[in-house]
Amino acid sequence: MKQQLLIVDAYNMIGNWPELNRLKQSERLPDARDELLNVLTEYKKITGLNISVIFDAMYVPGNSKRYRQADLEIVWTSKNQTADSYIEKYAAEQQSRVMQVTVATSDQAEQWVIFSEGALRIPALELRKRVHEALKEVRHTAVRSQDLGAVRKSPWDAQQLSALDQYRQQLEREHSKHHH
Repeated sequence: MKQQLLIVDAYNMIGNWPELNRLKQSERLPDARDELLNVLTEYKKITGLNISVIFDAMYVPGNSKRYRQADLEIVWTSKNQTADSYIEKYAAEQQSRVMQVTVATSDQAEQWVIFSEGALRIPALELRKRVHEALKEVRHTAVRSQDLGAVRKSPWDAQQLSALDQYRQQLEREHSKHHH
């Protein structure tokens, strides 16, 4: 069973996910970034995937840095390195017999040798769909277990419920005798 590593080209997602792109268009790029990270954090919790999110430093000039946040690996490339070239190198390093790398990007960049090495690519909207389906599934399950929880909170145990039910039936029988 290979480990799974998902490498996300962050600005590519932001440009392609309608809700994130809207934020970006209205000068709210930091909000779009946060929203992407929040959603990916949830996705990671659900799927257990290793997720690395790569931000292109040309949007936020500064030194390259890597850190973990809520269990995601977040990388800001250095200003003279594009996210593409970082991802290309990183994916090639990570892809192996024991690790399946998937890169989320809609950048067709055919020069990416990594895909011939066995890494996979999923387009931005496909990742969005997978994330939304996973979140929906979990919310659905959470709602179901809440319902069960509500039933279990009943102060009566099964025996008592059954006794009450018999009592109710007895009352109904007596009630109907009197009325005929």
